[in-house]
Amino acid sequence: MLQGFVRKFGRIDWSIVFILALFMCISTMLVYSAIHSQGPQYAGYERRNLILYALGFAALFASALVNYRVLIRFAPWLYVLGVASLALVLRFGSTYNGAAGWFTLPGGVFNIQPAELMKLLLILMIAHWLSRRDGEPLRLFRDIAPLGLFVLAPFVLVMLQPDLGNAIIYLVILAGMLWIGSIRYLHALIGVTLAVSFLAGMYVFYQTNHDEIVEFLRERDKGHWAVRIDTYLNPDQVSADASHQIRHSRIAIGSGGLRGEGYLAGEYVHNGFIPYPYSDSIFIVLAEEFGFMGSSLLLLFYFLLIYRMIWCAIQCDRLGGSYLIVGIVSMFVFQIFENIGMFLGIMPLTGITLPFISYGGSSLLINMICVGLVLSTRVYREKPAQY
Repeated sequence: MLQGFVRKFGRIDWSIVFILALFMCISTMLVYSAIHSQGPQYAGYERRNLILYALGFAALFASALVNYRVLIRFAPWLYVLGVASLALVLRFGSTYNGAAGWFTLPGGVFNIQPAELMKLLLILMIAHWLSRRDGEPLRLFRDIAPLGLFVLAPFVLVMLQPDLGNAIIYLVILAGMLWIGSIRYLHALIGVTLAVSFLAGMYVFYQTNHDEIVEFLRERDKGHWAVRIDTYLNPDQVSADASHQIRHSRIAIGSGGLRGEGYLAGEYVHNGFIPYPYSDSIFIVLAEEFGFMGSSLLLLFYFLLIYRMIWCAIQCDRLGGSYLIVGIVSMFVFQIFENIGMFLGIMPLTGITLPFISYGGSSLLINMICVGLVLSTRVYREKPAQY
């Protein structure tokens, strides 16, 4: 038994583990820089970040030693539990930053966000469904339509919180997994056409009925959504206070230049111009203090992580494992692009964190478990790897 455990442990892709260790160092440095001048209420966040990473690595190795095929087999039951948790959090959850999406554990020491967990459960569910086709082209009404319904339920529940960022990730996961799951080109073209038509129609509808929609949104969430939408679509029409975060984010990123202003020397971050610099806005800390070179180095590490994960998908001997990895890769790539893009003005402002870098318990834990399941496809590979 011990010999089998050691053999499985030896199959882990240690290059991925090494990259995550680098992320831990980068994240802790940036979290400390972001909070060290923010006041005593943030004291110790860098130590908590290390503790969260320690728990994350424990979860990573534990999930790596769990047979991913078992999780895919029981994915429908896990999916039901995930949807139920999203429904319950609307009634019994705690509200942070305008979204009722967290369960607070007794004592308030840790918050659980079901929307984060649902991303993994949705990936498992889609992988379960796609595996039934065994690589054959997907059928529109028997395969694609049910998958759309599987995504629709959590999408609606998360939008009701409201949490636009995680809701969009569900759609991205579905799109990425459908593409690799042998969707027909005609069906893909139909889907893209419908999506573009819907977005164009919503844009025209919003601009035509702007005042009425803004008033409706203000009644629901005190204008939180209206400000974010207008900041992206109509930046010239919003007040200086409303566009404060985006304007100062761009200035901070630009002030970093090529090499940055130096560690702990970011003027905009440390003078309070950037909200939540330890969480959603942590990329701004990196860009201002380490400049273009530091930002490029982080993107290189992300590229290496994604590359190794895709290599695991190629080497996987089961389609279910490959689908699982593609779903996880789609999630990570979109989160990276969205988080960085929203501060550059090319993406709308959402609450999506920067994977493995932003401070956050639920997101980090789920991300580490996801990578652990990627490693599980290597640990439980039955056929020899082809190099």
